[in-house]
Amino acid sequence: MGVSMGGVRAFQSPMLKSLTQLVGGGGISPSRPSGPVCTSRDGVKRHLWNSIFGAAGKNEIDYSTMKGMAAKEAAEYALAGQVKDKSKDGHEFATFAGGCFWGLELAYQRVPGVIDTSVGYTQGKEDKPTYDYVCSGMSGHTEAVQVIFNPKEVTYEYLCKLLLTRINPTLKNQVGNDRGTQYRHGIYYHNEAQGAIAKKVLEEAQVQFGSKPIVTECKPAVVYWPAEEYHQKYLEKGGRFGGGQSAAKGCTDPIRCYG
Repeated sequence: MGVSMGGVRAFQSPMLKSLTQLVGGGGISPSRPSGPVCTSRDGVKRHLWNSIFGAAGKNEIDYSTMKGMAAKEAAEYALAGQVKDKSKDGHEFATFAGGCFWGLELAYQRVPGVIDTSVGYTQGKEDKPTYDYVCSGMSGHTEAVQVIFNPKEVTYEYLCKLLLTRINPTLKNQVGNDRGTQYRHGIYYHNEAQGAIAKKVLEEAQVQFGSKPIVTECKPAVVYWPAEEYHQKYLEKGGRFGGGQSAAKGCTDPIRCYG
């Protein structure tokens, strides 16, 4: 049966609680409000404009401005072309994609045992991707959250199952009304042990969906590029409407995914 932890619903094995009920019952991150922050069409326009008129340099991310531990380490490893499975303090990394990264990050921030989080871009073709370029759908990246966690306090299995409460894993390249390859969902494991757990979680979830295939990616982690500093812990800092949301451990307040 389901157990509650950190304000989100987790599962014990065997998974007796239907994942389809959670997906249909408000577990999915809401779609962007009218006037989306970044659509594929808008991203293509801005990316082409910057490329043609030489403005791309002004849009580059200054990785030296990253403030959180997770974002700073992510920047250091990305610039070195490295993928680590442990942070400098010896905790573990986990990387997930679940649509717009703002709401997903806050969900993970609230989990006891999560040390720090960052948002960024992964599984793409080029180095140093920017928000506009990723939103264009041309870079191949997906929006992602990277988590540093203490496995003595929270399990990797729990973190994987948390992702499934935030998405409909049977929708390809879509979470809520956010559509495009930049919103595809996935579990990107940092070592073989994580990979085995991730595959097990998805196999168990598939039973709940019957003949409807789960399309959530399950792939080895590749270089993860932290997003622009203003995206980091965006909802905690105030979001679009200036009302900061609690990232306190165990907080059960509903997540307003766009602020």
